[in-house]
Amino acid sequence: MYAILDIETTGGKYNEEGITEIAIYKFDGEKVVDQFISLINPERPIQPFVVGLTGINNEMLRNAPKFYEVAKRIVEITEDCIIVAHNAKFDYRILRTEFKRLGFEFQRKSLCTVELSKKLIPDMPSYSLGKLVRALGIPLSDRHRANGDAQATVKLFKMLLAKDTKKDILKDNVRQEPKRQLDSKLVYILDDLPAITGIYYLHDEDGEIIYIGKSKNIKKRINQHFTNDHAKAREMQKKVSSVSYESTGNELIALLRENQEIKNNKPKYNRALKKHIFTHGLYHYTDNDGYINFKISKARSAKNCITTFSSLRSAKNTLSKWIEEYELCGRISGEQPGSGSCFNYTIKSCHGACIGKESPIDYNARVMQLIEKYSYTNQNMLVIDRGRDVDEKSALLIEDGKFKGVGYYNLNHQINNLDIIKSIITPMTNDRDAQHIIQSYLRRNKKLKIVQFQ
Repeated sequence: MYAILDIETTGGKYNEEGITEIAIYKFDGEKVVDQFISLINPERPIQPFVVGLTGINNEMLRNAPKFYEVAKRIVEITEDCIIVAHNAKFDYRILRTEFKRLGFEFQRKSLCTVELSKKLIPDMPSYSLGKLVRALGIPLSDRHRANGDAQATVKLFKMLLAKDTKKDILKDNVRQEPKRQLDSKLVYILDDLPAITGIYYLHDEDGEIIYIGKSKNIKKRINQHFTNDHAKAREMQKKVSSVSYESTGNELIALLRENQEIKNNKPKYNRALKKHIFTHGLYHYTDNDGYINFKISKARSAKNCITTFSSLRSAKNTLSKWIEEYELCGRISGEQPGSGSCFNYTIKSCHGACIGKESPIDYNARVMQLIEKYSYTNQNMLVIDRGRDVDEKSALLIEDGKFKGVGYYNLNHQINNLDIIKSIITPMTNDRDAQHIIQSYLRRNKKLKIVQFQ
């Protein structure tokens, strides 16, 4: 659990500042579960330049609560939480100073989004909150006011969690969570899980990830893990100390994240992905008469591969549908052996390419439509899908035919600017498994929005 906060102060000499405004959002890694926002009477004058910066003046704070009146609420909302702030050293120091004046030792673990951003989003021109979120397309209102800055920091931190492919932030948070007794822990874990689409992590008592999975219903899938009677499942149940999860909003990103993170983290109980998740591919070549032919064969690295399939049956069934959809020749497409006219010609769904009645130019034009639709070779495009929240969309970036990564956005203008797109995208590995996952998903989900760009 995280307490994402921002503090405005009076300014002045080091350790003599007072808090004028505070905003705290309790964040579980997916959503805000509690919040506290208040002006505070610092019982000391505000420096003139600070008044000009924040707009908060002494008169506004005359009837505001003093720090001792809100201290209990701050302790409660930050309990068992990691403090997250932009320039956390400053905010955490100010909080501790205020509590010391009351004779209370306030201690929490802290995370700085400035440092995290430098690590996970390198080479940005500036890491000040205002300039950074503007470059990332994150909306920011009421700059230099606690609530506006804290809300922007929540959105920034959500992006940083997604970009943390090594899951260092996640594992540190799990270690911070209070431990439960073995006999009741599985029940408590299930109670806290949502029925959402995403990726989940099973952790041992040291916070290490021992299993990674994905599901369209995380709660249901974890319940299956905990009720499985197989020997390996029972062994894993004994090792599980906690479960964390991340909503992905849609199955495509969940599949891609699972594929990459299992390979990166190599959890103990995940079956090693030594073999590719696809077995066959559809390839094209041009015959001596100039017609583009298709051939299904075992998957291999080749430039003439259109798409891949998880089985031979899947490849044959899909090709058969495409031949019908694009009115192609069953013989030239490799579905029907032999010579002469194909069966499709007899039922008038083939235009006669097999017997030379249709020219290679006309026939190949329809073939190229198929290839361009189902193979993203050399294409520049964004695949738009559901996001994690109602007002959010996901974007998958393919540039020069290569899968670059995924990200999320709230405002349409973000996808109209390639520089913003690249900054919000979490880079992912462009391996053959990822290509297969994307192509298979696009075949199954034809209503997805595709945005082409130069």
